[in-house]
Amino acid sequence: MTAGESWGDPQGQSAGGGSVVRRILLGSQLRRLRESRGITRERAGYSIRASESKISRMELGRVSFKARDVEDLLTLYGVTDDAERGPLLALAKEANVTGWWHSYSDVLPGWFQTYVGLEGAASLIRVYEVQFVHGLLQTEAYAHAVVSRGGASRADVDRRVALRLERQKALVSERPPTFHVVLDEAALRRPYGDRQVMRGQLQHLIEVSERPNVTLQVMPFSFGGHAGESGSFTMLSFPESDLSDVVYLEQLTSALYVDKPDEVTQYANVMEQLTADSPGPSDTRDLLRGLLQLS
Repeated sequence: MTAGESWGDPQGQSAGGGSVVRRILLGSQLRRLRESRGITRERAGYSIRASESKISRMELGRVSFKARDVEDLLTLYGVTDDAERGPLLALAKEANVTGWWHSYSDVLPGWFQTYVGLEGAASLIRVYEVQFVHGLLQTEAYAHAVVSRGGASRADVDRRVALRLERQKALVSERPPTFHVVLDEAALRRPYGDRQVMRGQLQHLIEVSERPNVTLQVMPFSFGGHAGESGSFTMLSFPESDLSDVVYLEQLTSALYVDKPDEVTQYANVMEQLTADSPGPSDTRDLLRGLLQLS
């Protein structure tokens, strides 16, 4: 993930979401400093008693930062002026703020923690979903039905649903992200839970689609083949201009975070085509009301 020169303080984010962004920003700054001095990752790792791979993870913002390590790296890179070191050391401290979701670490896979932080820091979230209603739009009953299919204990199911509901609070926060989701009609036709659960979920989608920061569209079966043939994906954009967009691709036991500009552009083009080919928000609500009558 790339970043530019700004070390500014992210605004309108939860402390936890902001900490993920700060890690990415700090890691990128350290990478740029190292490369500008012609220092290898191996040498940088040696200076802080760590491996080359540890430096790589730090520069990608995937690990927390020890103040001593940052201080030693800055010294190695020739950054000795307090006016220059200060903002970076402050960023390191802020980057280690524990996100609210860490209290759910007992049921939250490590690879998903990064996503929750990025989601909480994003100013624009664009989604194409096929299998089920996206987690930010699920009712509690529907979420229970989805999570229960994984065979977890009732206690773990309750915890995972609570986490999902906590994530949803971002959509009604003081500075909510813009949320644009295209659901394949299959996600609405595939039942999770009983008839009452599905009716409640459809009604919720109608209501939430009226929020000014939410755009909901449904790609209907009647359209036939469409641009989303590669499957579900999420695109995250951030208020910091020096943070690139990220495409999140969830897998069974891990996830991919794509940020190479040419690859991100391909997903953006798919999302744009899905948006153009799907009925608009008003027609989508009519479609949802029709499904509600049939359910």
